[in-house]
Amino acid sequence: MNTLNVSTQAYPDQRPGTSGLRKKVAVFQQANYLENFVQSIFNSLEDYQGQTLVVGGDGRYFNRQAIQVILRMAAANGFAKVMVGRGGLLSTPAASCVIRKYQAFGGIILSASHNPAGEQGDFGIKYNIGNGGPAPANITEAIYAESQRISHYLTLDSEDIALDDIGSAQLGSMHVDIIDPVTDYAELMQSLFDFDRIHGLINSGLFRMRFDAMHAVTGPYALEIFEHRLGVTPNTLMNAEPKEDFGGGHPDPNLVYAKDLVDILFAPSGPDFGAASDGDGDRNMILGHRFFVTPSDSLAVLAANAHLTPGYRQGLAGIALHADFASRRSCGGKTRHRII
Repeated sequence: MNTLNVSTQAYPDQRPGTSGLRKKVAVFQQANYLENFVQSIFNSLEDYQGQTLVVGGDGRYFNRQAIQVILRMAAANGFAKVMVGRGGLLSTPAASCVIRKYQAFGGIILSASHNPAGEQGDFGIKYNIGNGGPAPANITEAIYAESQRISHYLTLDSEDIALDDIGSAQLGSMHVDIIDPVTDYAELMQSLFDFDRIHGLINSGLFRMRFDAMHAVTGPYALEIFEHRLGVTPNTLMNAEPKEDFGGGHPDPNLVYAKDLVDILFAPSGPDFGAASDGDGDRNMILGHRFFVTPSDSLAVLAANAHLTPGYRQGLAGIALHADFASRRSCGGKTRHRII
């Protein structure tokens, strides 16, 4: 396999935020647009040669093609190994989990979060650092600076890697591991929460729930955690098959876009608990029977009761909260929180 040094020209619109770079798919499909940004990520980093990179995304349109580009470029730039979610899938929380568990150098996550998908929809790319969290401002600014002076990128002249079967492959001198995108995250959740007691509650017949994955990345996670490990019945899960266009829907878990779930919870004989997640699985909406739980209230409930869970019996180190308050006022859309 030959390493190619490809000449390119800078694009002026590649400034990422903590949520990465989000544009229309057609923008990313421009000649060298994705390659420029990926090379700018690598150029902004130090001492990554010989290290491990984690790669995956929410499964939206262009996800698979982008992963092949990243794999070839990671190999050409000197990474020793890349861990990729099977089928190109990794939720944002699962990517963070894998980065931390396997002490990877960092990860590239392909997602535009709650934005619509499909050929006419949006695409996104973001870099997470070695602690599993999103790149801080000094790194995103360094990436942008590199993107404004880039003149070439490195890649391999190679065939695509098969993404749909767990196993290993070689790409030049780089090792590629196709991993189950769910197992590590499910095991982490089982270590943090008392799955035996939750399983008992669900199977007592006294508690009913529904979960809407909105045809985005969390469907396989819901299948493994809720159905296989906690014992919910199959009809508990809605829209659990990831689709490149999210089934034509809008994976923003709020009272408007998750209306089918809302109607079920607000029916007279509705279940006791409902939840929906966004495109990449790092944000949710919580419902009770005939009532909506605001994101700040759901965070307060988690924090107040964290000491009852196996993973947080010693208490919390802290809570991180980021909110787009305008969106939160209009149906609780964009509040993110993380318990530390």
